[in-house]
Amino acid sequence: MANDQEHLGKLLEKLELLLRRQEGFNLEVKELKKEILELRNGSVKATQKANDLTKAVETKVPETVKPTAEQTIDFTTPVAKSIKERTPKNRKPKGKSNIEKFIGENLINKIGILITIIGVVIGAKYSIENNLISPLTRIILGYVLGLGLIGFGIKLKAKYTSYSAVLVSGALAIMYFITFAGYGFYALFPQLFAFGLMLLITVFGVVAALNYNKQIIAHIGLVGAYAVPFLLSNDSGNITVLFSYIAIINLGILFISIKKYWKALYFVSFVFTWLSYLGWRIFSYEPEQHFQLALVFLTLFFLIFYATFLGYKLIKSEKFKVSDVFMLLLNSFIFYGLGYSLLEGNETGQYLLGLFTLANGIVHFGVTTLIYKKNLGDKNLFYLAAGLVLTFITIAIPVQLDGNWVTLLWSAEAALLFWIGRSKKVKAYEYMSYPLMILAFFSLIQDWGDAYGVNYLYNENKQPLNTVLNSTFLTSVLFLIATGFINWVQNKHTFILSNGKKPFIAKVMEFAIPTILLAVLYGAGFLELEYYFSKLFHASEITIQDLDGYDLTNQNYNLNDMKSIWLINYTLLFISLLAIGNMAKLQNRILGIATLVLAILAGSIFLTGGLYTLSELRDNYLMAELNELYNIGTYNIWIRYVAFAFFAFLLVAIHKLIRQDFMRITFNIPFELLLHTAMVWVLSSELINWMAIGESDQSYKLGLSILWGLYALLLIVLGIWKNKKYLRIGAIILFSVTLVKLFFYDIASLNTISKTIVFVSLGVLLLIISFLYNKYKHKITGVND
Repeated sequence: MANDQEHLGKLLEKLELLLRRQEGFNLEVKELKKEILELRNGSVKATQKANDLTKAVETKVPETVKPTAEQTIDFTTPVAKSIKERTPKNRKPKGKSNIEKFIGENLINKIGILITIIGVVIGAKYSIENNLISPLTRIILGYVLGLGLIGFGIKLKAKYTSYSAVLVSGALAIMYFITFAGYGFYALFPQLFAFGLMLLITVFGVVAALNYNKQIIAHIGLVGAYAVPFLLSNDSGNITVLFSYIAIINLGILFISIKKYWKALYFVSFVFTWLSYLGWRIFSYEPEQHFQLALVFLTLFFLIFYATFLGYKLIKSEKFKVSDVFMLLLNSFIFYGLGYSLLEGNETGQYLLGLFTLANGIVHFGVTTLIYKKNLGDKNLFYLAAGLVLTFITIAIPVQLDGNWVTLLWSAEAALLFWIGRSKKVKAYEYMSYPLMILAFFSLIQDWGDAYGVNYLYNENKQPLNTVLNSTFLTSVLFLIATGFINWVQNKHTFILSNGKKPFIAKVMEFAIPTILLAVLYGAGFLELEYYFSKLFHASEITIQDLDGYDLTNQNYNLNDMKSIWLINYTLLFISLLAIGNMAKLQNRILGIATLVLAILAGSIFLTGGLYTLSELRDNYLMAELNELYNIGTYNIWIRYVAFAFFAFLLVAIHKLIRQDFMRITFNIPFELLLHTAMVWVLSSELINWMAIGESDQSYKLGLSILWGLYALLLIVLGIWKNKKYLRIGAIILFSVTLVKLFFYDIASLNTISKTIVFVSLGVLLLIISFLYNKYKHKITGVND
């Protein structure tokens, strides 16, 4: 019995222990559920904690209380996947880094061969300066070193290709240097033998570069040879050797480029060659000795690089890139620029500048024809070569021609290039047309200055131009046709990039081309009209004698006033037609806003300078002095009403413009205020005009004060009738100005009757205005008594 009790007690203790464990397990399960819910709701916690909880469950839960298969958690759920993804993966130990690999396998050997070459050069320099070894021994040792490096490099090629390539390339550079030194410094062998050796070295370098398929051999072996010291002396024989030496290297690069087209090699060779030539041309060139030599090698270098550029493209039919186009253009213009400077400095060559320029175009034309007939390369190559033809023909125009032909040809060429570029989607052509447009525009401005300028007008050796029927005006018309065509093409064909956006330059040209078109359209008529009156003024010169017998020169200055008012009339008409054309056809908001601004400026000019000029014309008619010399009639009086008609036409056109839907502006109130300001201004001018004709001296005092007062009353009436507060405020401002004028200007010189009239008139007007405000205050304020 006692044993049974003891056994029962142990069982109870185990049960209690199991219950405690089960309670702890329940707590752990709750924590795990909580963690899972937090992860599901976006909580980001360490995955290790979930792993620890899982292990705790596995260790604390007896097999008998573990969840069944149906109760197990599905670890394919997104939450479980996120836990799995957060679990750190085993990583392999790191090997050598890329930087370490680059330094150990590539950079060190190149630095080593470079240091070796520098050491050889320093040692050779020391031995030469101290005469330790004879020149022949120096050359032989140099060849031995170069051949030894080549042999050692070839032996290592099978196992260490990159290292072997570096050794061979360094050996090539040494061989180039030794060959040049043997002939150029010591004259140990004749010129033909030296060239033969260099040719062999070049051929070997080309074969080695292609065999290894390593640019490093070409770079160090061929381009590195440019480091040979150049003998830039006045001795043409040395210069011949130097440039022949460079030409041989470039021929090797030409062959490689046809096979591989290693651009870096081409670029470095290009830079070294032209810098060497340019340095010699600037510092050591003697026109009397070196002209023919300089021209021959300039042409040779140009043709080699031209062939280098085109060869691979023609064979492989490779698409052109921006860098390709840039290099071809740069090579062409370097050749042309240096060639032009050579010919210009030569007594015979200066007459061949146009022919030389045209020859450049012929070379590119030949390439274009070849590409077109043989169907070599893609269309971009054809377009590029054709573009170069047009470019050099363009340059030849101002070189050989003068005057309006330059503008015409540049305009036509710009239109052609832009049409091809935009319609055929060849961006290079369109980009080439942009500078031509600018050149044509400035050339036209120069034509205007030459034809319409004062120097031309007063040059006795030149006949005055016919009005309208002259070459300059015709040039302007043709320029407008070309620019109008460009603008039409621009509107018809949109320039869109592959990403669906317009390039910045296309956005600029969308504004620039119409702006140039309108500027020339306005300027051509303006200058022709100005020249017409200037020609009349120049022709009006007469000589008379004064009382003392001296000759006096007089001219009809009334014509200058006529010119001014007609130029203003022309400006008002142009802006009016521009507004009407925009409303009828274009409906362009930006053009509409620009037209509105121009209209305000032109209207201001008319109200200030224009009305003043009209008063000058009236005074010229009334003055007896001018009438004695020139026939000045009533045209000076009624021309003001022609000007008023142009101004009214502008106001009507602008009023219609601001009401158009495409304008999307609210300008009615400012326009109405500007309209009434202009009306006061014009009526004041007209009052002064007729009082001056009537020989009244009170126009600026009595007349204007009454007029302004009456107009202020009119504005009050309109403001009350139309319920326009801004008109009433404008009337008050106008009346205030009138009162200030009355007290500080009018009464100073008016007689008693005039003062009485002014004060009474203004007083009555004020009373009428006050009455109107009182009578219609409910309409003005919106409040009834």
